[in-house]
Amino acid sequence: MKKTLVIMAAGLGSRFGGAAGQKQVTPVDENGHLIIDYSAYDAMRAGFEKVVFVIKPESESVFHELIGKNVQKHMEVAYAHQTLESRLPAGFKVPEGRVKPWGTGHAALCSEEEVPDGFVCINADDFYGKSAFEAAAAFLDSEHPSSLHAMVGYPLRNTMTPNGSVARGVCEADENGLLKAITERTKIFADGENAKYTENGTDFFPLSGSKPVSLNFWIFNHSIFDAMRRGFEDFLLSHMPANPLKAEFYLPDVPGALLKSGEGAVRVLPTHEKWFGMTYMEDVPATKQGINELRSAGVYPEKLW
Repeated sequence: MKKTLVIMAAGLGSRFGGAAGQKQVTPVDENGHLIIDYSAYDAMRAGFEKVVFVIKPESESVFHELIGKNVQKHMEVAYAHQTLESRLPAGFKVPEGRVKPWGTGHAALCSEEEVPDGFVCINADDFYGKSAFEAAAAFLDSEHPSSLHAMVGYPLRNTMTPNGSVARGVCEADENGLLKAITERTKIFADGENAKYTENGTDFFPLSGSKPVSLNFWIFNHSIFDAMRRGFEDFLLSHMPANPLKAEFYLPDVPGALLKSGEGAVRVLPTHEKWFGMTYMEDVPATKQGINELRSAGVYPEKLW
């Protein structure tokens, strides 16, 4: 199997032309690497042969210059364009005034023509860690039915920031490690080694710090694209009439629909990696420090490419 990494980066590329210091394109080490470089590097050494960057078409040249040309020395690189017209089913048209992208589910669908076999799909600006990619590669290389997909589950306490709330998909798994449900919590706050969440800003409910959560690290067989196409059309039919300018088709909705219908299953692959991200500008120093500590420990070389 030719393993492919799909990185959803349509939002990232457009920020290169913005104001200096935007957090998503702030280097995380003195050699100028971004978080996206570390993800591609981890995938490469886990045996992934190809990376597909899902980007806006107008960002391709600058994206290639700053990221792609370095990665392509070590892996096959392809670009998939996400536009409002991309993969729009027959009979549908872009609502007048719509500017907002269709969402992460649509971003993943846009990569289909560049993905030959099983693949991993991730965010561009989250640091996932070496062992997460190793677990993903092992799953893709294992014997399993095409209806069985996977996700990497992080302990909630390893994904928090002291600088505000985070949004996480809180996972429930059965005794066999198969996902039963993901509940999206959009306002989770650190609470010592544990956490608490709120829906209304007033009432808070506890969450165990050991609870597995999703960071949009999905491991899919190629068959998932059939479900993505169906899901995108269902989304357009059900959500667009009420909210044509802002409704989004989210990637977790695709495996969620398979679970609900019984057509597929998702294995939760546990990891103890610590997440680093750029949710808040105040997160940048801690992210740089954490990655520097991993480099000092020999997990990463001084120069990735």
